[in-house]
Amino acid sequence: MQNKHGPTEANQKRTKSILSQMKNQSETNLGLSSRQQVSSLVPNKEVKRIELVVLRRYPRRLVNSKNYAGSLAAACGRDETGIVGIVLWGEQVNKVKTGDVIRIENGWCRSRDGEIIVSTGRNGSLVILDR
Repeated sequence: MQNKHGPTEANQKRTKSILSQMKNQSETNLGLSSRQQVSSLVPNKEVKRIELVVLRRYPRRLVNSKNYAGSLAAACGRDETGIVGIVLWGEQVNKVKTGDVIRIENGWCRSRDGEIIVSTGRNGSLVILDR
């Protein structure tokens, strides 16, 4: 009988495998092609390219402010160096699911309550690499 609330053994192996693959990727490429790691993120700096496994996506909420009106959802993700918060906007809220491997390019990094958060912002992009 499987535990409905905890990750299954197969999912744990898959996540470990994905993280191992991410860790073993060559970092010899320069510029946009090199992947940042969670441990190297600095608040209030641009995120060139980061790849994360989505650990959890929280329920969406509707926002109506002077800067943005639409769907918004929080999530958390990790790579081989740590865990980071993620902000999902608009269509990203419906696309991204728990367990997805995503890439954020040309996004931003902020600090909130001492925790690091990344997002695509207005000009970045989010791609789902694997489900």
